[in-house]
Amino acid sequence: SNVDGIYFLTHDGGCGGSTFDAVTLCNLLAGYINNPNIAGATILSLGCQHAQMSILDRALNRIAPNSNKPVFFLEQQQSSSEPEYIAEAIKKTFIGLIKANKISREPASLSNLIIGLECGGSDGFSGISANPTLGYISDLVVGLGGSAILSEFPELNGVEQELINRCLDINKAKKFANIMDAYNAKAISLGTGFYANPSPGLITDAIKSAGAAKKGGTSPVVDVLDYTEQQVKPGLNLLCTPGNDVESTTGLAGSGANIILFTTGLGTPTGNPAVPVVKISTNTTLFNNMNDIIDFNTGSI
Repeated sequence: SNVDGIYFLTHDGGCGGSTFDAVTLCNLLAGYINNPNIAGATILSLGCQHAQMSILDRALNRIAPNSNKPVFFLEQQQSSSEPEYIAEAIKKTFIGLIKANKISREPASLSNLIIGLECGGSDGFSGISANPTLGYISDLVVGLGGSAILSEFPELNGVEQELINRCLDINKAKKFANIMDAYNAKAISLGTGFYANPSPGLITDAIKSAGAAKKGGTSPVVDVLDYTEQQVKPGLNLLCTPGNDVESTTGLAGSGANIILFTTGLGTPTGNPAVPVVKISTNTTLFNNMNDIIDFNTGSI
């Protein structure tokens, strides 16, 4: 009665890719398990892949050394048959469910809230209606001792100085500038760059970035996180993620956000299995057209 459900998280990595890819994947999965919305996890592993269970276990012990969540590791190549492997996974999961069910919901201060700030399918109204609304909410939550995480570093290109000026720590400011430079250089080496980011109604990347940054409100920046790094400081955090909706919402959930506020002008169905994704439309036409997946409308602004 105290468990909302069991969700299957699949991915296409783990076997191939570099060691760096494997470590990043395991750090991300560890972040999901550590997310406050998650009560436990059953990890299914083949056995010979780069992303080994030992890497995931080390990541979990590093970010949540005192966690008592039920986490079960199962390796298929060590089992005698596929039916036995599946049966063992189901048995262990039910044991975890019994433990998770002993936890019941109770009121908590808003200082425990960590909101992820996201936008996708932006339009010319994003920086006028929906994104400033999120900025206002972000400032309120931060003012009450809670946290907000602003993601999508390619969409902060052109407003770096404004965010650097708000960093409370010079080392955090340097970290943000260095990540932005390295990210853009990597993109250029692959034949693109931050300049290639505009969407309909937003003719330059700087215009889009000025609107996207509005989601972060006016609060001071307390921390700068690279992809998969955990949010630990209350206040406004910057998190390096791609501008891609799925990878960015995934990164927000993996870094600790327990709810994601997602603005859109053109519409998008992106959700997340671990964290509720609240969709906010920038215009009323979208709200009416995609009413089944839009939760809140700022078109009246």
